[in-house]
Order: sequence, then structure tokens, then C-alpha cells
Amino acid sequence: MMDGGGKEWSTRPGASNRGTNQLGVRLYNERLVLSLIRLHGELPKADIARLTGLSPQTISMIMNQLTDDGLLLRGRPQRGRIGQPSVPYSLNPEGALAFGLKIGRRSADLYLIDFTGTVLKLLHRTYAFPRPEGIRDFAREGIQDLLRDMPEHLTSRIAGLGIAAPYEMWTWHEEIGAPKAEIDAWRTIDIRAEIAQLCPWPVYFANDITAACAAELMFGHGGDHIDYLYVFIGSFVGGGLVLDGHLFPGRTQNAAALGSMPAPGARASKSAKTPQLMNVASIYVLERKLNAQGRNADVLWQSPDDWGDDLGPSLDEWITEVAENLAYAIVAAIAVIDVETVIIDGAFPGNVRRAIIEKTMAAISRVNRQGLSPFGLIEGSIGNAARAMGGACLPLLANFTQDREVLFKENS
Repeated sequence: MMDGGGKEWSTRPGASNRGTNQLGVRLYNERLVLSLIRLHGELPKADIARLTGLSPQTISMIMNQLTDDGLLLRGRPQRGRIGQPSVPYSLNPEGALAFGLKIGRRSADLYLIDFTGTVLKLLHRTYAFPRPEGIRDFAREGIQDLLRDMPEHLTSRIAGLGIAAPYEMWTWHEEIGAPKAEIDAWRTIDIRAEIAQLCPWPVYFANDITAACAAELMFGHGGDHIDYLYVFIGSFVGGGLVLDGHLFPGRTQNAAALGSMPAPGARASKSAKTPQLMNVASIYVLERKLNAQGRNADVLWQSPDDWGDDLGPSLDEWITEVAENLAYAIVAAIAVIDVETVIIDGAFPGNVRRAIIEKTMAAISRVNRQGLSPFGLIEGSIGNAARAMGGACLPLLANFTQDREVLFKENS
């Protein structure tokens, strides 16, 4: 594939010598090996053979090929008491790079990450509400900016661009204060196709919280747990689900849509429907509380990692409301999916995340859980960056993991 300047781009980093269409058992085994090494950090051939059940000869061939492709690094031999030295293999950070574009209701981010999840460069932009043309401009200018001065050997390793965005952006125009006519533009636009015209790599798309859940699985604490429910509190609260070590997006790619769960702890007028969790446990609710006091809430979107110390009682009140209602949603979800871990993260500072978890645990202790197995709540490890990093995960998931068949049946 060629870019506008005539430069050749590889659509499958490390595979240019073998072609990009290799299928079947060999490709499956390669993805399995890469996934195991990502999970464990580094592994010698003998351990990989034991974990996979494949023969030492087969593992040797796979490891040699992946090393030749630039996806793995061969470590220093480690001598044991007996036998040949053990040689550990790890992921090569430069083995593959990926862009992640997060389209949020209040801000957009463009990240460039390496194969191990290190953020190489990033851009952040805030707005009152997202416009398709504004997102296109941000993506076009951002890609050019992030690639500026990048060595050619790294540019050739870009695996693709992943978009993480809410489904049906136009649905909640009242909650985010967007003019209906403006936000309705998202009904008819195929943003994946629009962004694909701006770059020479494959472009993938996923729900923003499903993508954030993928980032936690690949680069955070998620790999330590075989099953978990993922909660992310952004402009709107949402969820993701991992079962048996793999993302479970659901029949319509909308599994764990926690924001749409009823919030029985929230007040509703006699004529209104029961509020949903998104109506009480989302950051836009905190924004409204601050605005009602005549305070500027821009810091919530401009500096999600540092809100400062001046948000006052509104923040404490909001955290309590989030915890009380989130507790019901979590217990209800556990009754259905029976996972042992719940990971909570969000687009806010670490001290806010810890306060939400502490109060949610206290609220759960007051909910009748008779008949349910014990489960634990832990902090997410990525924070505000999770959705953009999740977008960048999509090309890596599509090309180098076993989750491809689940997530990308209609995206490739």
C-alpha cells in the first residue's frame, strides 16, 4: 500500500516477507504464542511448549519466525542447574505501532502506542459537543503531527488505526447539551469510512468502553483475571466484559451496557421513567451540579487527570450518588454473569477513583447478596487514557491476538 508521497506502507508489520493472508493453524498458533508472552512478560520456548501443548519443534519454528518478523526479542540465556541455558523471549516494543482515536462527547484524543502499550505521542482536544467535520480535521492534522520526524523503520510498523466512540452518538443530545440538528449529523455518517480516507492503514471501530476494556485486558490489570466486569465512568458511565480471558462484546457488540441499567436509588418524578445509571453515575451529572452553582466545570474535560482541590461539596455529593447506584448495578450484573472481579476506572484523577471504589464497596455491603458468590472490586490501571489506548488496541487485537474472530467479523 502506498501513501500520498509514494512511500510504501506495510499493512501487517513483520509479515512483509510472508504476505498478509496467512490463515489456518500456523496463524492461530502465532497469535496464541504472542498472547501468552504478552500475558507473562517473557517466556522461554520450553514454557511456551508446555503451556500450549505444541511440540518443541513447532514452537521453535514459530518463535524463530516471529523473531525474524521483528515481533519478538530474544533475551540473554539464563543458566539453570542442569540442561541447556533457557532463553526468554519478550515482545519487541517496535514490533508494531498503532493509532487510537477516541471520540468522546466532550473531548477527542489521538494516541500512538507501541506493541507493549507505551504511549509514544498523544493529542487532546475538548469541545462542547462532537461534530463529524471537526473530528475529521482533528484526525487528519493529528496523524500528520504525530508522524512528524518519526523514523521510517517505525512508520513501516504501523498496524492500523482504531476508533473508540460511543454507539448512537446522537441519542443523548439533551444530556450533553448539544443542538439536536447538529448532533443528528452522526446518524448518517460512517466515521470509520471517513477516517479510512485519511490514512493508508486498516481502520477499525469499537464501542468506546469495549475498547477501554480491551486496553485494561492487554496493558493493565485485566490480564491477571480470567473473568471480570469492567466499569468506566466518563461523560457517561459504561461497561465491558471479559470471559475466559477474552473480550465478550455480545451479540450486537453492546454487552455490559451498564449505563442503560435502571438506577433504583435515583429519584424520578411520578410521570417520568425510572432513571438509568447513566443519569446519575456519569461525569456530565457532576458538570451540571457545578454549573448550577455558577462554577466553571471545564476542568472536568480539559484536565481529566487533575481536577484540582476546588470542586467542593458537589464532588463529594456526586461520588456518593455514583457509589450508591453503581452498587445496585454491579450486584445485578454479578447475579447474571457470576464473575469474581469488578474493575472500576474512569476519566478522573486517581483519588476520585479510589473514593468511588471505597464508597461503592460500602454501598454493596448494604445490598442483600444472598445466593451470590463473593466478588472483589479493584482499581483500573489506565484511567482517562483507557478509551484512546483501547482504540489503539484494536489493530493489535485484529492482527496479533485470538480476539480477532470475536471483535472483527464485520470490520475487516
